Amino acid sequence: MSTVYLGLGSNLGDRLGNLAAGLKSLAPAGLAVEAVSSVWETEPVGGPPQPPYLNGAARLRTRLSPRAVLEAVQAAEVAAGRRRTLRYGPRPLDLDILLFDDAVIAEPDLAIPHPRLAERRFVLAPLAEIAPDAVHPVLRRSVRALLAECADPHRVEIYCNWPGLSV
Repeated sequence: MSTVYLGLGSNLGDRLGNLAAGLKSLAPAGLAVEAVSSVWETEPVGGPPQPPYLNGAARLRTRLSPRAVLEAVQAAEVAAGRRRTLRYGPRPLDLDILLFDDAVIAEPDLAIPHPRLAERRFVLAPLAEIAPDAVHPVLRRSVRALLAECADPHRVEIYCNWPGLSV
């Protein structure tokens, strides 16, 4: 079994409901949720003016390959109404593979670890709640250390505990 960490995000519609539904939709694909961070409200980073995001992180276990996990999370995004029309634009659901065991993958449409993981407080803060000692396989730094060193000035604050999902 592999351990996968996902970043979760939503800034359109029922943001909290989108996150919960998106994560729940992964179970039939073979991804078992083990832990979920708090939900954080964050400023958008990049892209056009848009509403604030709700973000979180989740730890999952799976027998799927990284490619199959990518397909599962993209299917969940599409089911939630995501359309990839504008880079860094608003979206009802955004699921990113942050870490997959200690894999390092660099393909045109699949990059693990997530290429901007160490630069984004909105990713590191929730991930540090559930995996402070997880190590970035390229930078060889813990999530806790990366968060302490992160220079990202964007607002990131706790919104609520994870709703309606027992893990």
